[in-house]
Amino acid sequence: MSVTRVLIANRGEIAVRVIRACKSLAIETVAAVSEADRESLAARMADRAICIGPARSTDSYLKTATLIAAAYGTGCDALHPGYGFLSERAELAQACADHKIIFVGPSAENITRMGDKLEARKIARAAGVPLVPGSDHAKNPHEATRMAETIGYPLLIKAAAGGGGRGIKLVWDKNEIESTFRTAAAEARAAFGNDTLYMERYVGNARHIEVQILGDQHGNVIHLGERDCSLQRRHQKIIEEAPAYAVPQEVRAKICNAAATLARSIGYRNAGTIEFIYDNDTADFYFLEMNTRIQVEHPVTEMITGVDLVAQQLRIARGEVLPFKQSDVKLHGHAIECRINAESPQHGFRPCPGRIEEWQPPQGAGVRLDTHCYPGYFVPPYYDSLLAKLIVHGADRKEAADRTRQALASFHVAGIDTGIPFLQTIIDDPEYRSGSVNTRWLEKKLEAYGAAHGN
Repeated sequence: MSVTRVLIANRGEIAVRVIRACKSLAIETVAAVSEADRESLAARMADRAICIGPARSTDSYLKTATLIAAAYGTGCDALHPGYGFLSERAELAQACADHKIIFVGPSAENITRMGDKLEARKIARAAGVPLVPGSDHAKNPHEATRMAETIGYPLLIKAAAGGGGRGIKLVWDKNEIESTFRTAAAEARAAFGNDTLYMERYVGNARHIEVQILGDQHGNVIHLGERDCSLQRRHQKIIEEAPAYAVPQEVRAKICNAAATLARSIGYRNAGTIEFIYDNDTADFYFLEMNTRIQVEHPVTEMITGVDLVAQQLRIARGEVLPFKQSDVKLHGHAIECRINAESPQHGFRPCPGRIEEWQPPQGAGVRLDTHCYPGYFVPPYYDSLLAKLIVHGADRKEAADRTRQALASFHVAGIDTGIPFLQTIIDDPEYRSGSVNTRWLEKKLEAYGAAHGN
């Protein structure tokens, strides 16, 4: 299959990232932009930009028919969805297939099967991958209460159609389950158009481990190691690392092999990520979900493997065989990614759109910055607040952390607030440095940070 021109159906730093990968493969690019993104870096870098509607994403980036028309109208033979927006919507992948446009991602069937969390659990069970003890579909509060007695408290109520940390509610005891169930169902219905819920036992002292997968159209599936994504705020990742630094090597190998086995069992193709919970107390691990797209944190894997994941996505999409086997994948050193958001840490992390007056990114050995920002850029209020991803590589975790500290200290932004000051406190924290963290650790630090700043 030939891929000569790609419509980039996304915005921000991932749009810029895809453009750069396309250029490395001599593929032309068309940036699909909303009215708010006409002056974006992606619009400037692409061979062509086409406006797909008003600023609101529901009127632009979330309209399948508009994106297909844009691809057709600009002569694109492929479409890259990036992450977020419609990247995990089977309807976009299917629409591309129906209109003979190559979708740079998995098949609609892959997306559908793994996007339904209950179906994904069934697939994992059939593949012999460990699951968090939990339930199938809980149809009503009465049934949920009965199921909870078997699972035990505390537990999580989850939306079957959820993703990206959304649609999750924590229940501490039986007195909370009925009201929490009704709230979760209403939120799931509003957010996903699907109020199907299920439950899982809550693992309190846990780490969040995920595995990068690549699969081609010829049945080859490999993993490229794992990442630790335990530092989260409201289920949204803030700092990610590769490899997972506080999990025994033999367990890491089992997690990676389980991920590859699961992906292979569904004939998965293109890039994907399989997420697990690791119990610090028991050293057990459990399947959580699969993200059928490129991840925000993919650069840390690129830094320790030397593999350009987005370029591989494009090569797989045009029918090429993976150029390496599992035994060829070698991990080198350690990488840390910090998400730089337009937000005000000293004011409860409220969003901070506006004009960037000064933008002086860090430089130095092992430092990489993925961004769509520049001096004078206006950060619109309509989208996710991610400005940049600071990725730093070192020979080991200490060197990577030391370099990250230096990079954050030299990263200067004026005109808007960013999360850089808070990230600096995390990188310097002794508990973070020692690896004594879990998925709840950052929330505690946020409370302490807020108290220190009067929030």
